[in-house]
Amino acid sequence: MTDDQHTSSMPQPPPPRRRRRRRTFLAGGLALTLSLGGATAWALDRYVVEHVEIADVAAYEASQASAPDPGTEGTSSGTSSGAGADGSTSSDGTSVSVRQVVEGSGDDTVTYYVADVVLGDATDLRSAFAQNAFGENITEKTSDIAADNDALLAINGDYYGFRSTGIVIRNGVVYRDEGAREGLAFYRDGTVEVYDETATTAQELVDAGVWNTLSFGPALLDGGEVVDGIEDVEVDTNVGNHSIQGEQPRTAVGVVDQNHLVLVVVDGRSTGYSRGVTMTGLAEIMQGLGATTAYNLDGGGSSTMYYDGELVNDPLGRGAERGTSDILYVGE
Repeated sequence: MTDDQHTSSMPQPPPPRRRRRRRTFLAGGLALTLSLGGATAWALDRYVVEHVEIADVAAYEASQASAPDPGTEGTSSGTSSGAGADGSTSSDGTSVSVRQVVEGSGDDTVTYYVADVVLGDATDLRSAFAQNAFGENITEKTSDIAADNDALLAINGDYYGFRSTGIVIRNGVVYRDEGAREGLAFYRDGTVEVYDETATTAQELVDAGVWNTLSFGPALLDGGEVVDGIEDVEVDTNVGNHSIQGEQPRTAVGVVDQNHLVLVVVDGRSTGYSRGVTMTGLAEIMQGLGATTAYNLDGGGSSTMYYDGELVNDPLGRGAERGTSDILYVGE
């Protein structure tokens, strides 16, 4: 934002006219101050102040009959070659490998990270909330949420806490049922599908075997083909957020086969390291990795991958993370 300043010289009006003009200006200024104060308070409450609906998610999930014990569903790690490098970790039928891909050169360089995940069981892919709490504006770094949940691999989720809409089912438990957009559903049998949130309910999805949902979008691939019109989709372009158009840091999840996923984080906004990609560019990356279905998650400063105890990528070229609401992860 640019602030233009200028100085002008004006003749002084007669005293009575000056007093009347000054009173009008002060009254208008007071009204403007009150108006801005109200707007600021509203914006802080809507986008900054934490609104906790469930203070202890772990306890809440444990109390739900549909939620398995988190301590029995995870995987344990074997030997790895380190975060950010080619390598794999596998145990109990679940395998994870992470690699860096660099394409182009100079200002056209694109750098992204691919986690190839083969799940021993579909429920090995779990979700976790910032600060172990559910609600709006509750945030924590992806790496901190991952560490708190003993994650081997984690990426940022859909930043559900920025909005009050969407269907939010996590680890088999319903948290929100306000269908509004195109969502992604992970089923307990390994099926993953894009669906219309407004055509169903959270309970119907759970009854059908849904384990996790994500509510952001758009869908990038359908049947292995790039979805038409993805450059025109607007997500959360209200006050306090940015458009998702253009070359940006990105996060996406793709389905190669049953229980075989690719999780991708693209760095961006960093000249000479990674410029980011458009929505179509992201779809083409997912297509090249063999995904048949792919879905866009929250991006920009939120785009983060964590692996084997370390931050893998470089969000916005600053080596620092932005807080987010939630992660997808595979446990150690």
